[in-house]
This record gives sequence, structure tokens and C-alpha cells, in this order.
Amino acid sequence: MKPLITVLIDTFNHERYIEQALSSVLEQGLSAVEMEVVVVDDGSTDATAAIVQKFSPRVKLVTKKNGGQASAFNAGFAASAGEIIALLDGDDWWEKGKIAAVTEALEDNPDVAAVGHGYYEFHESTGRVDAHVPERREILELNTAAAARAESTIWRFLLMGALTVRRSVLDKIIPLPEEMIFMADTPIQAASMTMRALVLEKPLFYYRRHAENLYAVETGNTDKLRRRYAMTELVYEMVYTKLLELGVSKQAASALVHGFCFNARRWRLGTYGGDRREVFRTEMDSFHEEFENASISYRLFKYLCVAPATLSLPPKTFYRLRNWYAERQLGRHRERLVQRENA
Repeated sequence: MKPLITVLIDTFNHERYIEQALSSVLEQGLSAVEMEVVVVDDGSTDATAAIVQKFSPRVKLVTKKNGGQASAFNAGFAASAGEIIALLDGDDWWEKGKIAAVTEALEDNPDVAAVGHGYYEFHESTGRVDAHVPERREILELNTAAAARAESTIWRFLLMGALTVRRSVLDKIIPLPEEMIFMADTPIQAASMTMRALVLEKPLFYYRRHAENLYAVETGNTDKLRRRYAMTELVYEMVYTKLLELGVSKQAASALVHGFCFNARRWRLGTYGGDRREVFRTEMDSFHEEFENASISYRLFKYLCVAPATLSLPPKTFYRLRNWYAERQLGRHRERLVQRENA
């Protein structure tokens, strides 16, 4: 017999969306013997739980006090029995044939621990749909820093709704730290890459952008952006620690996650200010990680121009200047000096 598949859905106040999500799962055409569906309601205060119960007994509902995404994953994994686990948010939905495609990929590639794929981004406010698809089928793994750096651009094809994992992946990282109120799928994605993840070159789910998204926040919503970037810093630092525990080298772990941390910290410091020493550490650590073999002229530029500026200017002023420098592509003049030096 084929291994049982668990569809694990986390939801919170998704009364407008959860029925579409569940219908898209049941329309995959698998029986209850082949696929169980577990929905974790993270303390919804609307009609979400009542809507899910309409699908009983085909769908198992787990209710809990509101605690965030990581706590929902912990509860859902404990309630699941599948050897293959497909993840979905309660406000997104799948294309028909999604489960068939990912399970076939796992069967054909026993050496990979997870499968991801392209997706459609649905903008609820306008109805626009954008397709995001990798150029080709890819295997993601973290055996070198160069591989990890390349993986960071393809990582998005392992997001919730696209990610299906073997149970062995979750065995390595559950329970997740419950401080991860959202973005808790990030350590699952990272663990998947340590065990090899396959990305398919086809879009198989719809990611819905709407006003209540905790991560997909509009640029004008400063309060939500602050929350998002604070969570980004927290989650990626936790992921870095977990990657080291899973045997990934410091160089590869840093190459994968620290760029996200640095950018989140830059946004926080540039928007709200802070300690100038933190700006200095951020810029110097970023430089040393990204440019291990930097030229002498570039090192002098960083040490004699950038470093003093981080310590002498208020963080908001420094990052306004940094953004101004980047927007005008003034780095091209520095690059010409580097090229002449290396010639």
C-alpha cells in the first residue's frame, strides 16, 4: 500500500476562505484511506471552526487556544498519522492534481525528503493573478555555502501550500519554538533542504494576498511591517541555530539565512533608529559574510568610509544615505575601481 498522506492545515479567523481551502483538498480525489485531513484552528473567534465541522468526519478538527503558527504545527503534527505531510494555510487553496504531482515526485525520487513547486499569487483587492514558476526543476541542498547562497533565491518555492515533506523532516524539528507566531514554516523549509528538496517547475497552488496577511504586508502599514521584520529576525536566528544542530556548516547556514536577518535589521534601524553599534555590527558582519575575498580597495572603502559613518551618523540618517547610494547605483564607481585593481 502507498503511505498515508496527511494534509495539515493551520487556520485562524479564515471564515471567508477555509471552505475553498478544504474543497480544493478534497477535490484531489483521494479517499480517506489514502489521505487524512487535519485542520488546526488556532483559537478563531469567527465561524471558522463551525465551517470546518461541516466537513466532518472526512476532516479532523483540532481546536486550541490562540498561540500562533508554530503551536498550531506542533498540535497538528501530534494529531497526524501520515508518512507524507502536505502543508496548507487556511486562506490559500490548491490546484487539482497537486497531490498526485508531489507524491509521484517523492516516489520517483526516494533520496529527497521534500517537494515544492511554483504557485499563483492572487491579489484579493484587485483580482490580479501572478504566476511564479522556477525556470527548471531543481534539487535544493545545503552542502556548501555557494549552494546555500544559490538556494536563497529558490527557497520561496517551498512556502506553505507548496511544501510537502516526508515525516522524517518534521521528526527532526518538532516541537517548534512557539515564539514563532508566524513564519513557522521557515524551519520546516530549511530542514527540508538539509535532507534534499525537489522543486517542480509547475504552479500547483494559489497564495492569497489580503489585508489580514501577517507576512504579506503592504508597504504603507508600518505597524505590521515592524511586526513582520521583528519576527523575521527572530525566526532566521532560530533557523540558523537549528541548521547547525542538523549538521550544516556555519558557512552554509550563514549564507542561507543571514542576508534575511541583515535586511530585516536594516529596516528596523532605518525606520525606528537604535544603537549605532548595532548598525556597525550589521554592516561589518554583512560585508565579511558576503565578501570573503574582497579586494583591498573595497575593504578600504568599507573600513574607512562605511564603518566610520555607521558610528558617527544616527541610524535613520545612515540608512537614508545608504538607500540613496543604492538607488543611484553609485556602487558602479566603486566596482570600476575594484576592476582596475584586479586587472
